[in-house]
Amino acid sequence: MSSDSKPIRILTADDHALLRHGIASLVGAEPDLELVAQASTGREAIEQFRLHQPDVTLMDLQMPDMNGIEAIIAIRSEFPSARIIVLTTYLGDVQVARALKAGARGYILKGRLAGELFETIRAVHAGQKRIPPEVAADLADHAGETSLTEREIEVLRLIAAGKANKEIAAQLSIAEETVKSRITSILSKLGANDRTHAVTIGIKRGIIDL
Repeated sequence: MSSDSKPIRILTADDHALLRHGIASLVGAEPDLELVAQASTGREAIEQFRLHQPDVTLMDLQMPDMNGIEAIIAIRSEFPSARIIVLTTYLGDVQVARALKAGARGYILKGRLAGELFETIRAVHAGQKRIPPEVAADLADHAGETSLTEREIEVLRLIAAGKANKEIAAQLSIAEETVKSRITSILSKLGANDRTHAVTIGIKRGIIDL
């Protein structure tokens, strides 16, 4: 970094303190990077972004009170030029697609932080996008597929919670036949053999989480 250039200012948002401390240590060793703020929840991430307006934000997807995608949407609605990188353990194509649609410009799997963090931060700061090849391939594999509707996702979540059709019908205030119809549609769209298989696929692809 030349003497007249400013470091890239970074905000990291993750509910795991150990990960935040790890990122702080990594960033602290780089002369062209500066960690200016940390957040442990989605709402705190929004507050810290307003306060510091960092150059690049590292955002976890699963956080209490407001998830990362909701936080990205909120930040970019107020700061359209915000440059946000998703940090996650999730490889599912649906989660990736949601994050990109929300405005994320980079995607890093937490297991690869040490090898990809700096390059991704610098690339996104320079206006580029950075998506790992296997994540991009997963997106391409499912391109053009019919997505589950919000109602179908509700049913899938309740199946994952161990609810029977009658319980799902009561909870959603719909007929049991409607529940059966939605399950048939879910199995078809996901290419699942049965309810358990549908839940497994749903979790893997990031459609639902437990």
